[in-house]
Amino acid sequence: MKIIVEIGHPAHVHHFKNMIWNLEKRGSEVKIVAKDKDVTLELLRAYGFKYEILGRNYDGLLNKAYGLIKADYRLFKIAKKFKPDLFVSRASPHSAHVSRLVNRPHIAFCDTEHATLNDMLAYPFTDVICTPLCYKKRLNPKKHVIFNGYKELAYLHPNYFKPDSSVLDDLGLSKEDKFIIIRLISWGATHDTYSKGFTHNFLEKAVKSLEEYGHIFIASEQRLEKNLEMYKIKIPSEKLHSALYYASLYFGEGSTTAVEAALLGTPAVHLEALKLKSGEIVCITEKLGYLDELVNKYQMFYTFTDQNQALNKCLEILQDNDAKKGLLKRREKLLKDKIDVTKFMTDFIENYSESWKAKRGEPSHESLHSST
Repeated sequence: MKIIVEIGHPAHVHHFKNMIWNLEKRGSEVKIVAKDKDVTLELLRAYGFKYEILGRNYDGLLNKAYGLIKADYRLFKIAKKFKPDLFVSRASPHSAHVSRLVNRPHIAFCDTEHATLNDMLAYPFTDVICTPLCYKKRLNPKKHVIFNGYKELAYLHPNYFKPDSSVLDDLGLSKEDKFIIIRLISWGATHDTYSKGFTHNFLEKAVKSLEEYGHIFIASEQRLEKNLEMYKIKIPSEKLHSALYYASLYFGEGSTTAVEAALLGTPAVHLEALKLKSGEIVCITEKLGYLDELVNKYQMFYTFTDQNQALNKCLEILQDNDAKKGLLKRREKLLKDKIDVTKFMTDFIENYSESWKAKRGEPSHESLHSST
């Protein structure tokens, strides 16, 4: 089987990497196409993947529209030459559009209910939309396949992830040292239009407060102010999850990294204020099913819209010597409930024709089992 896998963000590299390796081991030929965003290409090279570049991300709706057409055309030329049997993406409009143009199926994996513009562009041209069981948005049952897991388990499940202790050497630390990772995102995605996180003044306050409990490292998609440059984390991008594993606390914007930290057994506090068109400020868990489940059902991490409340929770966690032990117990229960997401993706793609006929319009029976 010949498969095009589209990578539009660094997180997509992690989501799909084990699936790609599995498919290649089983004899499939995988063509990776990627957007030049943040450290995406750096990660692909670090894992030894060959890829073709679709283009870069653009800011502003008009520029994004231009980028959409440009990347669609680039992918169309790649597809005509490669002749794939199917396309796989994180609900990308490019793969959706081009799959229709070359008359091949498109399988999308999605967990972001409030990515409305992206969904409008991609879903009508997508054959199968795979989402977590906790996904809140109602989709066409003829296209919808449900699995009981999260994208982060595709690479952080114990079956796949092993921490690399050399990251501590990179950071100049020992296993006894306490440290906190703070993350800032760019807020450039279309679904981030109405969201906000740290203010500059608050970030300085947070660093000073947290520094009393350990070393501070900031991972940022934004350019840091000069007075904060000294805190910038300087490790290979592929070692970030190992750093999260050894950290005492994660505090940041961007829900994915908060989920990653929690699934690695590190207490996490997520800050994101989502402003509705009505002007009301709500917590992101009200919109995203997988965050709602992780926060409210499994108590895996904390999320706030208020900066000071978030910081107070951080300080409370750092003063609790048993914070990690309690989280690891909750993590153990979660892992018993969930499936091996990489295995599910690999099997579904490899047996696409047969598996889709069996699962069309109904939750996948196999996918709803736990991984134990």
